This record gives sequence, structure tokens and C-alpha cells, in this order.
Amino acid sequence: MRNSSKEIIAELLPFYQDQLMNKVIPFYMEYALDRQYGGYTTCLDDDGTLLSGDKYLWSQGRGVWTFSALYNRIEKDPKWLEVAELGVRFLREHGRDSQGRWVYRTSREGKVIDGPISIFSDCFAVYGLTEFFRATGDRAALELAVATYAEIRRRIAEPGFDAVAPQVLPKGWRIHAIPMIMLEISQELGDVAPELELQPFIDDCVHQIMDLHLRPEYHVLLENLTVDGQEIQTPEGRVVNPGHGIESMWFVMHQARRRNDQHLINRAVEAIRWMLEIGWDQEYGGLFLAVDRDGGPAAFPNWDKKAWWPHTESMYALLLAYELTGEEWCLDWYWRVHRWAVGHLVSSYGDWYQRLDRQGRPIKEVIALPVKDPFHLPRMLILGIQCLKRIASDESLIEIHFNKEC
Repeated sequence: MRNSSKEIIAELLPFYQDQLMNKVIPFYMEYALDRQYGGYTTCLDDDGTLLSGDKYLWSQGRGVWTFSALYNRIEKDPKWLEVAELGVRFLREHGRDSQGRWVYRTSREGKVIDGPISIFSDCFAVYGLTEFFRATGDRAALELAVATYAEIRRRIAEPGFDAVAPQVLPKGWRIHAIPMIMLEISQELGDVAPELELQPFIDDCVHQIMDLHLRPEYHVLLENLTVDGQEIQTPEGRVVNPGHGIESMWFVMHQARRRNDQHLINRAVEAIRWMLEIGWDQEYGGLFLAVDRDGGPAAFPNWDKKAWWPHTESMYALLLAYELTGEEWCLDWYWRVHRWAVGHLVSSYGDWYQRLDRQGRPIKEVIALPVKDPFHLPRMLILGIQCLKRIASDESLIEIHFNKEC
């Protein structure tokens, strides 16, 4: 059966809108808002049961981004700003230590449990505060984002920097996660504060991702390299995280679109295909959490588990890749990922199942952090809705036909 772009948009757009506004967001509105102490409670079971009141600061920043983005990108309803403000207030009151570094984890009330051991707390604070400023014009939020960003840049440039919890950064290594997240927060912050002149740093992030971590000779993106960009000749040096690589590629595509750089878009889209091909489980379907550089088991905890976030990142990346290139294979792969995700991850609780075993069955085992926060899935739905609307208005794409049944 063959369907036009118009017909696919007619099917997908209502699905995305229904998932976002009638299922996923209502789940977090019911279970995650902490109106007593501020912020969001995100140590949740799949059914919304609160497992712990502990608050991981990066989840607070992520929540601020999502509720601010709902206002900026979906509907101008003041309730989204009120919910975003819950997170902003908690960040302002409890997020930083005396040196301005963002802490990793607090109690529900805001008492510090783990200090500034993860630069990703700082990065997601910038991400959330930047989107909040877009929504509100709150200059104090922007000033906090800018000050935090400057401190991040200072810290990651220090010799011996290793504050990357829950990851571990061995001496002499560099990890893909740093230029990846720095690219995204830099281009978003740069959009609202062009006076910071961040483009040279953004260009360097793209260089690190596309010219060092991305390895065309293997058709993979390596997560770990030596500090001078060389391969690490150990099993850990061969680790490929397909979802992480794909997410990074849509960050790169956003930058390439800002530059009107079709060559860079094409390189990123090609890399998405590599990640899907090496990361897809040919027996049970779905994306492995990690694989070896040459395929198969990786030296990575829970490598064969199926998490929700690589699939949501892939769905948005493939829609964006199709929008920017018109390549039919992007939609073929999109539907393969979509069908698997809907068949295994969509739950009756509203939000999707977070962790599955290799066969696609829900599990309780913690992978990385014990959190279920309003980020990867709602971000995919928000950005996906925007992407689908742009595709619908692009007559050149409307004329392209593709096979949904792949």
C-alpha cells in the first residue's frame, strides 16, 4: 500500500497531538508537580507511583524546558507557564552550591544529597531557563542561564575535569556527551542572546562530533575517545550508543538548518542511517541501548535493554531528516521504529513504558538514573508536531510518495 505525504501527516499529526495533550502531559500534571516544595517529583514508577522524593536537578531543568516549550510551540496557555515556574523557583532556591555550580540531587524539600558531580545538571538548567525566557521574557532567568553557561565553559576546559555523573570519565578520555549537549544548549542560548557570539564555540562542537567521534570508516559514532581524538583500543573504546548518536545528529541538523548547510545535513542524515542499521535488533526489533563498534554485545551496562528514549529520539530525527532531504528511506525507517514503539512502549498509564528487556517486556530494573521525567517523549512530540506542520506546508515534499508498509 502506498500513501502520500498528505495522508501520512493526516494520520501522524492527530496521533502526536493526542499522545502529547491527552496522555503524556496529563500523566505528569497528575503525578510530577510538587506544589508543596516546588519543582517536579520524577522518581516515578510507570503507573505514576512515587518511588522516592529525591530530585535530580537535571530533571528539574528538563521539566522547565518541556512546560515552557508547550507554551512557546504548542499553545499559549498560561497554565504551562505556571507549571514551568514551579521548576524555575526550585532551581533558583535549591539548585546551586556557593560557587554557582549546579548540584546533582536533593531531597524533595531541596536539601543537597549529591553536590556538583554532573555538568549535565548545569546544562539542563541552561536549556530550561533559556526556553523559559523565550516564553516569559524573564531577564533574571536569562541572566542565570548566561552565568551558568559561562561557568560550564570554564569547568569543562579545566585539566582533569570529570564531573559527568552518572557517567564515568577516565583520565585521558573525552566523551561524546560533552560536545553533544554543549552544541544544543549553545545554539538555543545563542538564539535568544546573540550578543554572546557563540558561533565559534558551536562550530567547534560540530567539529568534535562530526570529525572526531563520527567514524565513517566504521559507519558509527564512538562515544569514547582519547583527549586528542584517537580511538581507545579497549572494549569500552568500541562502545556505540545508537540513540545517543541519533539524538546528536538532529542537534547537528538543527545547526545545519540555521546555517543553510545542506552538505552538513546530508552527513548527519547518513549517520542516522548507520546508527539504525547497527543498533536495530534483527531478532526482536527495537534499538539496543549500546552495541560494539562492529555490532553485537558492547562493554556497556544493560547493552541489550530497550529504553524509551532512543526510540523517541529516532522518531523525531527521522521526521526531521525527511523534511530536510525528502529521502524515502527516512520514512521507511520512521515507520519501522514507530510501529515497534507503539507496539511495545505505549502504555495504558499515559506516559510510555520507560524500560524494556530485549524481548520488549516492561522491567523495573534501573538504567542510569531512577527517574521518569517529562522530557524525551514530550520533547519528541512537541518537535514532531512542529516538523509535521512544516512538512504539510512544503509542496515539494507533499509530492513525494513512500511506502508506509516498508
